[in-house]
Amino acid sequence: MTALRAQVFPSTHWSVVLAAHANDPARAREALEKLCSVYWYPLYAFLRRRGHQPADAEDLVQGFIAHLLAREFFRVADPDKGRFRSYLLASLNHFVADAAERSGRLKRGAGHPLLSLDATLAEQRYAQ
Repeated sequence: MTALRAQVFPSTHWSVVLAAHANDPARAREALEKLCSVYWYPLYAFLRRRGHQPADAEDLVQGFIAHLLAREFFRVADPDKGRFRSYLLASLNHFVADAAERSGRLKRGAGHPLLSLDATLAEQRYAQ
């Protein structure tokens, strides 16, 4: 793993990933919120490094997270199948390819509640 990736992507706490599909809805929601808040910036930075403009990267991450939640992505994550960040990035790459194929830009929110993302702070961190 490169030093940059180690700095950007946090270590995965599998207990949180597994809690995201717990039988207790409150515990699952708390775990999902934690995962989304921890990983949104690394996903944003990943897309920015690949040449996406700030608004496009923000839209793609927002759409990707909504996609993950709608598809119960965290239910199939398995620590025995490899690194969570590899699974997450492969899924993001597929999502971005599908979005490009649809050739329509994802509109902010697309009618869904927005996650609270601080795009200005993300762009400042990215610039460093």
